Amino acid sequence: MKSCYQLIVVITTVLFLVIGTSHTAFAQANDIEGGPLEEHELLTDPAPNDDGLRESHAGNPNWITKWYGPDGNYENNGGFGASAPKDLIDEGTNGKITQVELSTIAGLNRTKSFPVDWPNGNGGTREWTVFELNPADGNNMNRDGPVDNLDIYGIVVINSPVARKAIMSPAHDDYAQIWINGEKWYNNSRWTGAAETVLHNVEVQLKKGANVVVYRCGEGGGSAYINLHFDDDTHDAVKIYPDKSNDQDSFFDEIDGFLDVEPVGKLTTTWADLKRN
Repeated sequence: MKSCYQLIVVITTVLFLVIGTSHTAFAQANDIEGGPLEEHELLTDPAPNDDGLRESHAGNPNWITKWYGPDGNYENNGGFGASAPKDLIDEGTNGKITQVELSTIAGLNRTKSFPVDWPNGNGGTREWTVFELNPADGNNMNRDGPVDNLDIYGIVVINSPVARKAIMSPAHDDYAQIWINGEKWYNNSRWTGAAETVLHNVEVQLKKGANVVVYRCGEGGGSAYINLHFDDDTHDAVKIYPDKSNDQDSFFDEIDGFLDVEPVGKLTTTWADLKRN
């Protein structure tokens, strides 16, 4: 009986060590709560933000594959560190749209009137359209253009039947910035390690109706990917667009029924004041 007891103790100890080692090998991404980001956090990386947080989401069925945005990238950005503080949408539309405004219904609607006109050395004129990205492709940002020193903007509209908290999981290489409904929720200059690997699961707030998400990623060299998915419950409850559309007209046809006009608020007033000045 004593020998049997000792054997049970040994087996239990081994299982404990295996489980503990396994937990270390498959680290949990850091959860970020309490957003959106405040003014002093807009260009600050989350903490912690190290390799040990890398969490594989490979095979997740919810990765977003269709996006609305400029039909080509901003090129020759000087490296993602240099480009990140710049508002490339503001520069490309001569102040008609900012990247923050782009994450609102009003700004999204303005893309129907204003293409992005970057200098020829940075990609030239870009029309707004729908494009697809393969989440498993570690270079899905390239889009048949230069492979280094570029920025990409992707937009989705989430139609939620109710106001809800959601968890978004971004994968990116390198510098990611995400705005929702005129507020910034994520800023991270650190690449996540693989196309379907995340460092952070971010709690965000979706309102009832249309939610405009703008995802920007700046890349320096090597792999170049941008991916995003939300938690299972959110994907089951909401509808994300583009869906079946493949160009600007069909995209706006898809979202026309629920894209209500936003009331004039503090942020809109700020844009108007800035434009007058």
